[in-house]
Amino acid sequence: MKIGILGSGQMGRGAAFDLARQDAVEQLLLADINLKCAESLAKETGSKAKAVKVDARNREQLEGFFGGVDAVISAVSYTVNVLHTEVAIETGTHMCDLGGGWTIVQKQIEMNNQARDAGITVVPDCGLAPGMVSVLARHGIEYLDRVESVKIRVGGLQQEPRPPLNYSLIFSVEGLINEYVEPCVALRDGKVVLEDPLVGFEEIYFPEPFGKLEAFNTSGGTSTLPYTYQGKVGNMDYKTIRYPGHGHKVWCLMKLGLMSSNPIDVEGKKVRPRKMLETLLEKNLPPAGKDVTLIRIMVEGWKGTESRNIEYEIIDYFDETTGLTSMMRTTSFPAAVTAMMMADGRISERGVLTPERCIPPELFMKELRSRGIDIKHRIF
Repeated sequence: MKIGILGSGQMGRGAAFDLARQDAVEQLLLADINLKCAESLAKETGSKAKAVKVDARNREQLEGFFGGVDAVISAVSYTVNVLHTEVAIETGTHMCDLGGGWTIVQKQIEMNNQARDAGITVVPDCGLAPGMVSVLARHGIEYLDRVESVKIRVGGLQQEPRPPLNYSLIFSVEGLINEYVEPCVALRDGKVVLEDPLVGFEEIYFPEPFGKLEAFNTSGGTSTLPYTYQGKVGNMDYKTIRYPGHGHKVWCLMKLGLMSSNPIDVEGKKVRPRKMLETLLEKNLPPAGKDVTLIRIMVEGWKGTESRNIEYEIIDYFDETTGLTSMMRTTSFPAAVTAMMMADGRISERGVLTPERCIPPELFMKELRSRGIDIKHRIF
């Protein structure tokens, strides 16, 4: 099979690293608007890789790129996911992306019939959260006959926290602030509700050296899950894991207006506080260094007449051997697995389908475990 990767950044690099090691992948087409970046990644990836210059916003260039492969991973800004879905349909090419806001995904879902008629599968939201956690949640939900609650807790952290926020930019600053300011979609008593971010604080414990951490509401992690399971699951929410104290500091920044996109007057000049904050965070937060991804998903309900608790836990570290960060592994590897499953037919349903609707959980978990992502699963 031939697979294309749009974007030669961290997530594109992670996907390329993984796919180059799969026997079923014959060729990787690595695309970037900066040809030198794509060539550098191709050289690093090995003989299966070929670099091409593609502007991710240029429909004509995209059509040529999509038309030359069996499946595409879009590892660029979520703002072009709708365009890429349109091109996938036009060229008859399977595609997955790393997600974006709910409004973007909804526009993609509206093209479901066209994708089905074109005989292809498009999987939005195919990263870590949403993405991997969506499939794990499905696995737990489908095991039970009646589901009372689903709690999803995820955090990408430095192994050694450093001030001022005990955090570094594990992924894009734009995506980070979106999580802190946009509404959080949840299920309460079987109904979809919108809740505020940066509230709902709770303590959560992981094995040493982590110990006591905090978790609080952030947006985006559930994406389509509440809509998929509305009326089937009683309660569902998503919270981000951070080192203690981080959430309150960020809440203060938000309350001071520093996350607002509305321009304000500063000495006669219009300034967007959020843009200024993004710039300062990129400049002043410590380097990411060695990271760790913490995941815990708890599904509670009944199997027959007996109550059951299902737990999934992942503690994934920076890979010393390959130099891949944990965030690269846990975000790009799910997309790589999905691209292969679409291309080889293990994902057989056609249309625009979110991960919990089309990715077979057992096969997915098996593939991730074979890549060194240790998914602990227990029922009690």
